[in-house]
Amino acid sequence: MRNLTLLTVPLLAGCAGRHNWLSSAGAEADRVEGLFWVLLIGAAVIWSAVIGAAVYAQRRQVDPGLEHQARWFIVWGGAVIPTVLVCALLIWGLVILRDITPDKGDLTVRVDGERWWWRVTYDGPDGDVVTANEIRLPLDQTALFRLTADDVIHSFWVPAIGGKMDMIPGRETTLALTPNKTGNWGGLCAEYCGGAHALMRFDTVVMEPDAFDAWLAAEAAPARVAPDDPGFAVFRDEGCGACHTIRGTDARGPVGPDLTHVGARARLGAGIYAMTPDNLARWITDTHAMKPDADMPPYPDLSGARLEALVTFLLSLDHAE
Repeated sequence: MRNLTLLTVPLLAGCAGRHNWLSSAGAEADRVEGLFWVLLIGAAVIWSAVIGAAVYAQRRQVDPGLEHQARWFIVWGGAVIPTVLVCALLIWGLVILRDITPDKGDLTVRVDGERWWWRVTYDGPDGDVVTANEIRLPLDQTALFRLTADDVIHSFWVPAIGGKMDMIPGRETTLALTPNKTGNWGGLCAEYCGGAHALMRFDTVVMEPDAFDAWLAAEAAPARVAPDDPGFAVFRDEGCGACHTIRGTDARGPVGPDLTHVGARARLGAGIYAMTPDNLARWITDTHAMKPDADMPPYPDLSGARLEALVTFLLSLDHAE
């Protein structure tokens, strides 16, 4: 009994927390979960029937008079019924796939899987709103995700809200998510994509519609940066603007995550570390120790007052008036 418990605990570990796919918080997740339970119960019933038939046949003495019934049992139990069941499940699955991959929604979000982080672009009322490694959604509204990848195949998945979808370089796939519970749900890459695959995550924050509209408007605004900010001077002197964009400044790098409102994000490193001064300082100076194979180069020589000024400047890039 103890050994069975030890084997069960790791399996149940995936059924709790922000990535709990068995406690759905979205309309699409409800449908996928319903299909799962039907498949699980059906598999248990079929397994029980097959094992029961095998035990019955093993214990029953051979009776040549039952050959005709045995033949019909094989035809119906081994061919007809499985074919009907598999076809019904296939049709049901295709209907679900059709419904979770629509052509339009209340909101359009484009997500590009990079190595190893997420570029997120909202179709806002006044144009594109670009952010990174965090997704915010309005409650009870359908968000249409247009997904692609920059380098290799990734897989976009918010287990508690909906199904997963591959992100393929050179091709756009779509996925609908309709959250029906507020909260912060975990998202991740569900397909091995390279060295830092396990460190490629993101937060999915579900908000009331009015709060979401206010957040999107604040996210669309340019950063408020004082020209004489010492941290911004370090940012420019170290060449950070070659890779990163801060809207409202001359930093327009297209390579790395948009940092316009990076201080408003709860996590850094693509959803791995809390956004704290210590973590941010270490991320800048010892990047590859925190996230192996990340494209961002570390700056080990940056220290003291200059590092503190840069960290303070980045954390100030939030939505404050």
